[in-house]
Amino acid sequence: MPSFKLDELEIPFEPGDTVIQAAHRVGVDIPHYCWHPGLSVAANCRMCLVEVAPPPGRPAMMLDVLRQDPTTGEYVPAKKPKLQPACQLKAAEGMDVRSQSSPHVAEARGAVQEMLLLNHPVDCPICDQAGECRLQDYWLEHQGTRKRMRDEVIHKPKAQVFGPTIVYDAERCIICTRCVRFCEEVAKDPVLDVRERGNLNEIVVSPGRQLDHGYTLMTEFVCPVGALTAVDFRFKARVWFLRSVRSVCQGCATGCNAFLDYDPRNQTLYRHRPRENLQVNQYWMCDHGMLDYRRAHEDRFVSAYVGEEEVTLEAGVNAAASALREVEPERLAVVLSAQHSNEDNFALLTLARDYLGTGQLFITNKPHGEADGILRHADKNPNTLGVEQLCGTTPPRPLQDLLAAIEAGQITHVLALSSVAPCEVEALQRLKRLVLITPFDGPLAGYADVLLPAATWAESTGTFVNFKGMAQESERAIRPEADARPAWKLIGALGRALGYAIDWQRLSDVRLAMATDPGAVVAPPPSARMAPVGAAE
Repeated sequence: MPSFKLDELEIPFEPGDTVIQAAHRVGVDIPHYCWHPGLSVAANCRMCLVEVAPPPGRPAMMLDVLRQDPTTGEYVPAKKPKLQPACQLKAAEGMDVRSQSSPHVAEARGAVQEMLLLNHPVDCPICDQAGECRLQDYWLEHQGTRKRMRDEVIHKPKAQVFGPTIVYDAERCIICTRCVRFCEEVAKDPVLDVRERGNLNEIVVSPGRQLDHGYTLMTEFVCPVGALTAVDFRFKARVWFLRSVRSVCQGCATGCNAFLDYDPRNQTLYRHRPRENLQVNQYWMCDHGMLDYRRAHEDRFVSAYVGEEEVTLEAGVNAAASALREVEPERLAVVLSAQHSNEDNFALLTLARDYLGTGQLFITNKPHGEADGILRHADKNPNTLGVEQLCGTTPPRPLQDLLAAIEAGQITHVLALSSVAPCEVEALQRLKRLVLITPFDGPLAGYADVLLPAATWAESTGTFVNFKGMAQESERAIRPEADARPAWKLIGALGRALGYAIDWQRLSDVRLAMATDPGAVVAPPPSARMAPVGAAE
């Protein structure tokens, strides 16, 4: 593979790469604002300027400039090499690029920083971008001097409502145009544009429109400063208090890679943001996926119930065992869930087939919805394919078939995972017993004789298989609330209460059992995962 030198470091590149693309791929940062690996090149911020050494025997291209003499204060003629934006500069074999090692580049970047901050308000104490703002970071790295301008700054509109999810602060905006390009190139809705010129520039919404397409939060996320803020996260938390885990979006079968940010002090989730994976979601997420984290705290069951009575978890497990004991296998139905991980479904499938002896397998899921041809998939479940793979050559039947079997008197007992249902479930009134393991309230919960509180996807680590067949791990962020436990752990406890030798104490125990099952799939180890650690731009 061809390569070039960047500050004496050999950087491999592919044909057509720019210098900043090649450097980004190997984890070398060239300072930038307007460039984004998933967007077209604008080259308007000039922060990524680099010096390119001329080939041997050829003079460097020099520009005539004026420099201030530090002793006399007079401006005198001088020369400097022509710098080039790394986001536009095509990589070439043997090229010698100087970024951190060039004093001319350092001077230029300091000047760019000073210009961007001339009219920038001192909003850092109240700005949601504080702690992850490139203006702050680059000021420390490439400027570090006080502002010299003493004139009154240019004032622009603040707290403009761009739409139901986004607020815009024109004074903070550096006109990098990332948001404009994202709306046009990725969301396919060119609703934003730039008006005026120079230091009067600001981003505006098309007349008669709002910023209301399905990727508005991603439009905010690509902003490198605090100009665009999300109503959902605005003034909610300081980023330096938050911790992150690698997660998989639960909104649909695309399985977007994400970071789930939470505060370990109060065990609260605060936001979902995209994690780069070029084979799944590239650098993006949709609004539904970025807001889906809130569901982990809503409509929760965190205690066991027998009928309408709240009981201890041990009492709930024993009641569930009593409800299922001595039932005829052909009259017992087991409902798997496309909303739960492979580990949860494998545990339930093992209990059903190997111990309870039933082959009456069904699946519950959210009904299909809208797809947009960008990221959102019509299947609104994160693990439909994973459940089908677990069941092998005999796929689980839909919930409608279970209701028909109940109506016909063929099924009298049901053990179900998850409370979601894509159809009317009044037929469940005919059951003798329904044991439900679920984190959330839902259509099935009202018919449950025994309910055991499962942990949410944010409270337990698990594997989810997207519609492409890619197994991806979603890591636990917060501790399970109250008596909630991972569903596989509740199923193991239920099996032991029934007298079976199910010794699953840790997730690794379940995965060890899955390793011997041809249909069971777990995510590859971290070293083999396709998604890198770093967040998307």
